[in-house]
Amino acid sequence: MIADSVRLALPVEAAQIATIQRRAWHQQLPADVAGPVLADVDLDEMTQSWHAAIVRPPLAQFRVLVAVTDDRVVGFAALGPSDDPDADPGEDGIVAEFAIDPAAQRSGHGSRLLNACMDTLRADGFERATWWVRSTDDALRRFLTESGWAADGGHQEIGIDDTTRVKLVRLHTDISA
Repeated sequence: MIADSVRLALPVEAAQIATIQRRAWHQQLPADVAGPVLADVDLDEMTQSWHAAIVRPPLAQFRVLVAVTDDRVVGFAALGPSDDPDADPGEDGIVAEFAIDPAAQRSGHGSRLLNACMDTLRADGFERATWWVRSTDDALRRFLTESGWAADGGHQEIGIDDTTRVKLVRLHTDISA
């Protein structure tokens, strides 16, 4: 048995990451968004994308981390330099994706993964971390604010068309210390 931990993702874990992402999207996104998004991309395509992100990231600072328990992946995070228009290059990192398998939630994996994300971004020289959160995701926002994050006024809408949209707010935290 392997202790609960967080580490860099292995290429062979891409399918597990894609499966968790699909489950998380199904759980977290409104049905009118989750349905079209999940129908638009299949598991094999997602697996290939995660495999490429793990073995050929566009920059060395792009990382995929996994939370593991026993011999299985129960969560993942993708992080790297922020690409926000108002980001300070080299100083602002972003948690671009973060998901814990719904069946493994409330077991400490999210806290371990969050701490590993902050440690990794800090080790890569970033001084601030940002995270786009759905405006209606009260549980994630509460988790982050209890961990020292705060809204910074950034907001945006994303979607696959004019009617299928999700509102996001940006949170940030100082990781320089």
